Amino acid sequence: MSTKPLPTPSPEQQQVLDRILVQRERLRARREAYRQTRAIVQARAGIDPDAALPAKLLAFARLHPVAVAAVAGVAMMAGPGRLFRLARVLLPLAARLRR
Repeated sequence: MSTKPLPTPSPEQQQVLDRILVQRERLRARREAYRQTRAIVQARAGIDPDAALPAKLLAFARLHPVAVAAVAGVAMMAGPGRLFRLARVLLPLAARLRR
């Protein structure tokens, strides 16, 4: 099987081919930047021990969504009355631990 050589493109066709090449390079660079950003975000996904409590809870929720869903389900089954009684006991204990 012999392959025919491709015809040389006209100047207009060459401009289109050049634009396509530039667009492919731009998309390739964008994909690579996105991969690098995701790698950095995943590397920082750990819980910072010096962070504020809400930031720690948010990081925990991102790392362990099933555990958070289980706790939310138990809280919904317990009801608001029991949750408020539990909060009255746990909040003073948490305040003492922060000191």
